[in-house]
Amino acid sequence: MSPALRRRTVLAAGLGAVAVLGAGCARPDTTPVVVATGGPQGVYRRLGDALAGIWGVDPGVPTGVLGSEGSVDNVGTLVSGRARVAFCAADVAVDGAVDGARPRHPLQALARVHDDAIHVVVPAESPIRRLADLRGRRVSVGARNSGVLVIAPRLLATVGLTAERDMDAVMLGLDDSLAALERGAIDAFFWSGGVPTAGVDQLARRRPVRLLDLGEETARLRTGYPVYDVTTVPAGTYRLADPVSTTSVRNVLLVTADMPATLSEPLVASMLARRDALALADPAGRSIDPRTAIGTQPVALHPGALAAYRAFKGV
Repeated sequence: MSPALRRRTVLAAGLGAVAVLGAGCARPDTTPVVVATGGPQGVYRRLGDALAGIWGVDPGVPTGVLGSEGSVDNVGTLVSGRARVAFCAADVAVDGAVDGARPRHPLQALARVHDDAIHVVVPAESPIRRLADLRGRRVSVGARNSGVLVIAPRLLATVGLTAERDMDAVMLGLDDSLAALERGAIDAFFWSGGVPTAGVDQLARRRPVRLLDLGEETARLRTGYPVYDVTTVPAGTYRLADPVSTTSVRNVLLVTADMPATLSEPLVASMLARRDALALADPAGRSIDPRTAIGTQPVALHPGALAAYRAFKGV
């Protein structure tokens, strides 16, 4: 499986053709705003569905939602022109189009959305207590084109492990990972998602699970990758008896720099005005507000989005 784990090749197919949108300044932009999201049980999908519904009413543009394997898949979809907005983890967005290969139009952000927590999920009765205990185990390290497959090898490296050499690694998305853990086909899986992630919560109601504490590993990880931070999954989440320290990474709504400001500005303005709908769609939507959404660093904010924040906040 080692060739599939090399990130340099993940987006090769998506980088060759970037859609040039619009044929002239005077022509109205009628290209549908398709939002690249994620799997059916993830936060990306629920928030993406909500955003498409909001934008279909205000500013009243045609919209669509595209499922995906995650952040890396979403970047490829965005730069190929099949989507115009994409959910993406900041570590993937910072890489641009992965390891120096850049899209024709630079990636910019409309908003910072929720922060993801890295989940390393094991059955509650498992003897696996720390990341180093994954040696020799059957582990899902994320779907083939997901952001999970970016962060998992980086975390494993902090304890001297590689997926290819030190474990029986498979590449499964969230749904398949949940099913595999429940039937005992794998011993652990990596997942990057909002807290709580509905699929993990549903699994915990059927079969007790634990999250591995990644506090020490995150401290080591940040020396090479400052885009990551440490966060806490509260006690009670997934029926956990105690809080768990883990790695966090920001999520952003990505666009390409060639999106007209006349489109990006009303998209952001409408999103800010309907934050209630996002909060109803998923608990992670409660984290989206003007004070935090503008903080897309280190991904550059699209000029139209900046105008929307200035108008909304009066800055």
